[in-house]
Amino acid sequence: MKKFRIIMLLMTCTLFLAACGKSESSKKGKDNSSNTQLIGQTSNKYYQGVIKNGHYQTSKSRGVTVQQNDNQLNLKSFENGLLNISKSHFSTDKYIFQEGQYINTNTAEKWLDRKTKKNPEGLNPSGKDTKVPMYLQQIDEQDFMTQQNNSLKISGMTIGVGINSVYYYRKEAYGAIYQKKLTNSEIKEQGKQIGNTILQRLRKNKDLKNIPIVIALYKQAPNDSLVGGNFFAYSVNNDGATKVSIWQKMNIKNEVLPSQSSKINNNDEDAFDNFKSQVQNFFPNLSGITAQAHYVNGKLSGMHVNITTQFYGESEIISFTQYVQTQAEKYLPSGIPIDISISSTEGMQSFLSRSSSSKEFYSHVFSSY
Repeated sequence: MKKFRIIMLLMTCTLFLAACGKSESSKKGKDNSSNTQLIGQTSNKYYQGVIKNGHYQTSKSRGVTVQQNDNQLNLKSFENGLLNISKSHFSTDKYIFQEGQYINTNTAEKWLDRKTKKNPEGLNPSGKDTKVPMYLQQIDEQDFMTQQNNSLKISGMTIGVGINSVYYYRKEAYGAIYQKKLTNSEIKEQGKQIGNTILQRLRKNKDLKNIPIVIALYKQAPNDSLVGGNFFAYSVNNDGATKVSIWQKMNIKNEVLPSQSSKINNNDEDAFDNFKSQVQNFFPNLSGITAQAHYVNGKLSGMHVNITTQFYGESEIISFTQYVQTQAEKYLPSGIPIDISISSTEGMQSFLSRSSSSKEFYSHVFSSY
């Protein structure tokens, strides 16, 4: 009997220890799944990203804008342009990119709204929609991390502030849409005031108290524009500064080709016209050929060409793509990156691309099995 009791006691202890081991193992597995991981860097042109709890860290406020933003090109131009500004101040070799985590959806919505008694945090001025313009259109936050003791620490931030160039409003619900064009002086003044206020608010967070914060100001393009807007000023705020001391001017323009604008270099206009003419003469069944030309300090620095076709046969698309490639290499400006998209009503048909250092285009035709 005594021997039996000893055996039962040993079995109970064994089961208890096994249960403890299983419980501890489960805890460790849970901790491992919550570890922060990094997305591998395929090129120094891009930042490494952050994966947490097995998921990519998405922005807490992305997509929050004032309802009047109907030009999707503004959204893309705003985000891409902001990332290029960030690369000038936060090296892709040193910093890790993380989508904005400090300005959440609720905060962004309050900031983008008008300032009222119920919403003292509003960054748009108080007043009636029919009389007082809404200046602030969108905000974007980009966080830049560094690794310290096997963990990530916030070490820099870029904030994009999108300011309307045209204010759209209704005098009554579902009524006609009216518009008021805002002057450049209004856009600059409001942008700088709002940027200052955002900087002051961010500094109240202990994590952001002393890190460098870049504030970039963006002028929205009108809703009917065929290109997005452009950044016109930025400020780098180090050493815990709570007020912007210096705004650096930026000379960036996005233009449409063909265009009658005097802002476009005649050589660039002629090059595109020659390319367009050659392509249209060879393949007359085209709906249109346009381009977005990107200028920095008055110099062409990039081009996106869009060609809409009525071709559906794969052999036609292959022949057309090859011809476009030869004409692009012959006529379009050299020394700049150029993308060419060829699409029809059924979607993207083919794609061509050339880097600034290359003379030849890479092409790809989308086919089906």
